[in-house]
Amino acid sequence: MEEKSPKIPACVPQFTNCPTMVILVGLPARGKTYISRKLTRYLNWIGTPTRVFNVGEYRREAVPNYKNYEFFRHDNPEGVEIRRHCALAALKDVRAYLSSEEGQVAVFDATNTTRERREVILQFAKENGYKVLFVESICDDPTIIEENIKQVKLSSPDYKGRAQDEAVADFLKRIECYKATYEPLDDELDSALSYIKIFDVGVRYLANRVQGHVQSRTVYYLMNIHVTPRTIYLSRHGESQLNLRGRIGGDSGLSPRGQQYAQALARFIGSQDIGELKVWTSHMRRTIETAEALGVPYEQWKALNEIDAGVCEEMTYEEIQERYPKELALRDQDKYRYRYPKGESYEDLVQRLEPVIMELERQENVLVICHQAVMRCLLAYFLDKSAGDSGGQLGTAGDGWGQLGTVGGQMGTHLGTVWDSWEQLGTARDGWGHTWGQLGTHLGTFGDSWGTAGDNQGQLGDIWGQPRAAVPTSALRNPLPR
Repeated sequence: MEEKSPKIPACVPQFTNCPTMVILVGLPARGKTYISRKLTRYLNWIGTPTRVFNVGEYRREAVPNYKNYEFFRHDNPEGVEIRRHCALAALKDVRAYLSSEEGQVAVFDATNTTRERREVILQFAKENGYKVLFVESICDDPTIIEENIKQVKLSSPDYKGRAQDEAVADFLKRIECYKATYEPLDDELDSALSYIKIFDVGVRYLANRVQGHVQSRTVYYLMNIHVTPRTIYLSRHGESQLNLRGRIGGDSGLSPRGQQYAQALARFIGSQDIGELKVWTSHMRRTIETAEALGVPYEQWKALNEIDAGVCEEMTYEEIQERYPKELALRDQDKYRYRYPKGESYEDLVQRLEPVIMELERQENVLVICHQAVMRCLLAYFLDKSAGDSGGQLGTAGDGWGQLGTVGGQMGTHLGTVWDSWEQLGTARDGWGHTWGQLGTHLGTFGDSWGTAGDNQGQLGDIWGQPRAAVPTSALRNPLPR
């Protein structure tokens, strides 16, 4: 009996005519996993369901007790067979994800260094009707390779409990095992394939036969990311005059407490001694006035403007409930895709913010002063949340202006994997209840500082928008956040 294609809900946007496999190629310690996870985060954020399939994880499940590099020798038939079975198991899961679980892109993270292995994958993709894009990372800089081994590979379960020198020596021999059979993508032999080659972590790129929406977006993204250590701060603007009155949107200036926030933010940034910090704001007065307190040049981005509430601009939620009761009900059903009449949805906002994300990936130290809905979307990207989480988990009801969110997240390392650590780092307070969250990592320090409405009882709320027990109800000014 012929298998029927799974039905996909009409509310889920479809960006592909058929599923796509992104196949990583390259020797170990070339940043393939870093590329895979960043790309997956980006595609999920723009609304393309994507998942990474790391063959190394399958191998560690099959062989939990790694001994040494000899397992990877090409003349070790047992090791070769185990790795082949692991690759086939991963491909089986790829098929389940793309054909039965509504996935649109599968990132196949493995070395795939032989033409034979790539032919197996191509045949698999052809049989299942998947498009294929190869991403080959080529790096011969010994400094970069050694740094990646130390920063990433030594934390692998393969080397748990081993001395650093011993682990580095073993991993270098593992690389030599792969070099013995490595067949890079060939500009002539593989001219019919779709691929991008990344040389020395982005010094040079070579793209070939890039076809379709997903492949184009993938190549565009990969050509913008870098691994230079940097710091990104996200700060909401100070409290505005309309915030005081419980009205959403608009373009009012700062309240007295908002001006206090701006001064406190300036003191905090000044204490960090950040070299060549760039400051970005929206075109709205409340972000500009917050930035002016810093006393440094700033750049205005229209793309950072708050979500457009359309006919509901400058209204209170009570007024919206009275005039447009059906709108609030529709919004509660699907906050991410709900669009204000003559306004925007979170989905629209994500598309508007994509150029901002691209430029943040290209930049070094940046402070972004923006708005509540905008910050949710940016945090959804940096915290690896899917599209719907921008208006959902990152924007649950009850986290009005008075709450403060501090996120401590270590993300990424030099050419390595991405991980999250939920803890507060470097917390300081001023006399009226501001708390500043400072985050530090080797690659991409992502920080945020959100302002409270002035409450001396301490920290208010957290990133998920749930008020702490110590916070009085009076501190929550907007019952339904933007």
